[in-house]
Amino acid sequence: MAEELDIEAMIARFRDRADAVRRRGMPPVEGDERRRILRQMQLDFQDFAMLGDAAGTLEDGILTLRVDLRPADSGQSADSGQSVDSGQSVDSGQSADSGPPADSGPPAGGVA
Repeated sequence: MAEELDIEAMIARFRDRADAVRRRGMPPVEGDERRRILRQMQLDFQDFAMLGDAAGTLEDGILTLRVDLRPADSGQSADSGQSVDSGQSVDSGQSADSGPPADSGPPAGGVA
């Protein structure tokens, strides 16, 4: 399988998935279910966008995806070896308007 893996194509698919989440419409649901769906859309976008920004390598059968989570203005080099603790909140570096749609209330013509 390693010989058939196109890392750049795989990373491009993650970028496409992030874009699909951003364009996805909201189903006609309200209340807790709506908030749950919005939260999942935000997480999906964040995950797909981060992986879509990854640099991938395949060495000795091991796929490594390297994602730089530092702010763009941090001034550190990409090879500093800094890692992020799994308990930290992570910002994908995307602006608020480039993520999934925010909850803007009931759908047009709908009842609150």
